[in-house]
Amino acid sequence: MIYLPIVISIIEVLTVTISVLIGVAFVTIAERKTMASMQRRLGPNIVGYFGLLQAFADALKLLLKEYISPTQANIILFFLGPIITLNFSLLGYAVIPFGPGLALLDFNLGILYILAVSSLSTYGVLLAGWSANSKYAFLGSLRSTAQLISYELILSSAVLLVILLTGSLNLTVNIESQRAVWYIIPLLPIFIIFLIGSIAETNRAPFDLAEAESELVSGFMTEHAAVIFVFFFLAEYASIVLICTLMSILFLGGYLFSSDIMFFVLFDVIDSIQTLDFYLYISVLWTVFDIFDTLNDPMFEGILYGLILGVKTSIMFFVFVWARASFPRIRFDQLMSFCWTVLLPIIIGFIILVPCILYSFEIIPSNVSLF
Repeated sequence: MIYLPIVISIIEVLTVTISVLIGVAFVTIAERKTMASMQRRLGPNIVGYFGLLQAFADALKLLLKEYISPTQANIILFFLGPIITLNFSLLGYAVIPFGPGLALLDFNLGILYILAVSSLSTYGVLLAGWSANSKYAFLGSLRSTAQLISYELILSSAVLLVILLTGSLNLTVNIESQRAVWYIIPLLPIFIIFLIGSIAETNRAPFDLAEAESELVSGFMTEHAAVIFVFFFLAEYASIVLICTLMSILFLGGYLFSSDIMFFVLFDVIDSIQTLDFYLYISVLWTVFDIFDTLNDPMFEGILYGLILGVKTSIMFFVFVWARASFPRIRFDQLMSFCWTVLLPIIIGFIILVPCILYSFEIIPSNVSLF
């Protein structure tokens, strides 16, 4: 019986990890189908019903491929880089609260933990690009490292402003603090800056300069193939889902369905639209959530909270795909200049402005002191 807590912990970790990896598989399908719809083409529709098994077919193809490594590469670091990147991409899910108390680790420094883990994944990219002994891979890794380090400053500064409103680094506390109003309303400019920094942090178009096919073949992944390429592929999309979940938690109320202000805003929208179909849709949706609330069953509540967080994360992922399908890739010098000369001065201005407003109206959280 001594080993029972250890077995339970292993089962919990495996449950979250396997769920994340399966979710990543379907996220890739969703991206391809969404981009196909935006570009007026079909997308994957052969493997499985409506193309739902396409990601598993792609994974099987890569797993069965023969692996060829560069002769002059540093083999140990060449294999270690993708493994480090994938591991640190998955470690961030340890502190994500899928509901009240539904987290692997309810850590008081959860936000700091996620920032640290996401920063460490840069080492995997750098090691993989340098060890391949290829100029394309090396240039891609240098670009990726400079880009990730630069935009990490933007992300951490935006998160600091959210912490000033909540007074805590605990993600659950940040969610519960948004029962009155989601932080996207008072911090809308910060949310937009955080969204731009997130797209750059995850190497997504139009900021995918580290993998620019027209310049660097495939960037730091040029020499990787077969199984080891799957690690990079999974790490990229796991990081995207993680950053979308973090945006939902910090700005969209996380697992909370609505706040009082959002409730009134929603019904104002309904009154202004005045369409029967939209009103019926919202009414049915609200009725379903009321039924779940009245059941007062922990299992149903956990499912409800997870679904709410999943819907918000899916909306944010759609924005990522929308940006990829809409904007052209920019030059690398423009990318770095945009960070240091545009976003950084704006975020520094908000770092000065927001504490001044909080101090003026005497609404600084009790566990944040200026003295």
